[in-house]
Amino acid sequence: MALALDVPTAPLALQSISIRNASDGAPEAFVRDGPAPVSISMTDRADWSVCVVADASVGIGCDLELVETRSAAFVADYFTAAEQRAVAAEPLLHDVLANAIWSAKESALKVLRTGLRRDTRSVEVRLAPLVDGSWAPLEARTEEGAVFPGWWSRFDEFLLTCAATVPIRPPASLVEPPPMARAVPAHAWMQQPVARHLEIH
Repeated sequence: MALALDVPTAPLALQSISIRNASDGAPEAFVRDGPAPVSISMTDRADWSVCVVADASVGIGCDLELVETRSAAFVADYFTAAEQRAVAAEPLLHDVLANAIWSAKESALKVLRTGLRRDTRSVEVRLAPLVDGSWAPLEARTEEGAVFPGWWSRFDEFLLTCAATVPIRPPASLVEPPPMARAVPAHAWMQQPVARHLEIH
């Protein structure tokens, strides 16, 4: 965030940046208690997190998922008929496509600033095929007719999607090589699932 806002990374300077929840729960960035001139979306999965930053005039959403098993029941419950057909048409890519579509839905629902409070079937996702591990276009269309263009990519076991209110360029990492290029899933929270001790004063 500091790099995106051109804020020095010294500890005292970093204290000037804060992320707060809007009334609808969406994250908003502030610098020295004033709104930052950016729009942000945040996501985390398996001990890795991503923040996408865009111009303040652009509604943005992102989501990070793992390529994991998704059952036929999951696809039937949360996907539109067209999305179900897209997954069924590529049986060797079933889990990749199921998770990528789910991720793109979550990105679009963040653009709408509703999250999963809204029916996932009210947004229909179309994915262009990935080529050589680069970013591929996606499109999320709401039942009201709004269209959110975006991008998706795979980083080994992770899938990352983003969607926006207007066409945007593929996401670019502010750090090279991109940290997601070496990401390995972990689940540190499982090591201490319950607090050892709770004091009530």
